[in-house]
Amino acid sequence: MLPNYLILSKEEIDFRIKKLFKKLEKCEICPRKCRKNRLKEERGYCNLGFLPMVSAYHPHFGEESVLVGKYGSGTIFFTSCNLTCLYCQNYEISQLRIGKEISFEELTEMMISLQNRGCHNINLVTPTSQVPQIVKALSIAIEKGLKIPIVYNTNAYDSVETLQLLDGIIDIYMPDAKYSDDKIALRYSNAQNYFEIMKLAIKEMYHQVGDLILNEDGIAVKGLLVRHLVLPNGLAGSEKIFQFLAKEISKNVFLNIMDQYWPAWEAFECPELSRKISEQEYQRTIDLAKKAGLKRLYR
Repeated sequence: MLPNYLILSKEEIDFRIKKLFKKLEKCEICPRKCRKNRLKEERGYCNLGFLPMVSAYHPHFGEESVLVGKYGSGTIFFTSCNLTCLYCQNYEISQLRIGKEISFEELTEMMISLQNRGCHNINLVTPTSQVPQIVKALSIAIEKGLKIPIVYNTNAYDSVETLQLLDGIIDIYMPDAKYSDDKIALRYSNAQNYFEIMKLAIKEMYHQVGDLILNEDGIAVKGLLVRHLVLPNGLAGSEKIFQFLAKEISKNVFLNIMDQYWPAWEAFECPELSRKISEQEYQRTIDLAKKAGLKRLYR
């Protein structure tokens, strides 16, 4: 199966790039709509400007096995985030913004290098605020022979209008489904109206790529893979999220219910977030997913 972006014409991709960079003039790339002119280096919530900003890139073997395979997922960690989660385990990248601005050509070379190292995909971590820059670099990478799937690894606080400009470019969408309670989302991630924004984003993603498809080697080539991190004390509102996925997306959605929460960054200042989850909490969450009728649970 050819990656989506190899089916689109160069003219169409160039048209998408033009529209995406237009959105940076009064930035509305993500739902925050800061209206800063990033083309002139004005900075909004994400504190990003015109050039791409990257913290690290390498083959990653800690992702889901359907992405990792034998040679790893070719992961590019983009600096900054449009959420500020109090418990972020990658806070050095997302909130301290440790990284550097690079040229579009350097980002292209990262993609080609990861492919040359045998990676099964290009895994864009926290891409939301840098979509125009990514697509511009991707267009150059296509001319240099890029031919592996693109993974959009996001917190799901994404603009549907921006996602629509990625239709036919992204092969695998991997959103977090973080919260079903907007008050909780606002308190712990400073995200207004998170649940509705997340739902609309995941609906658009599913509309574009459908259920996750694996090749003969068990490696994902296209589709939706949803992640849900179990938080202590039921703070994620898991049951409502699972009901949404089962009723409005697909009972065959590929869902990774993650048990890896541990207190990081500022979580120790919140008693309700200051401990790992228990085995009972995790198993209860698994049971809720099964009760909702979800069939493809990644363990």
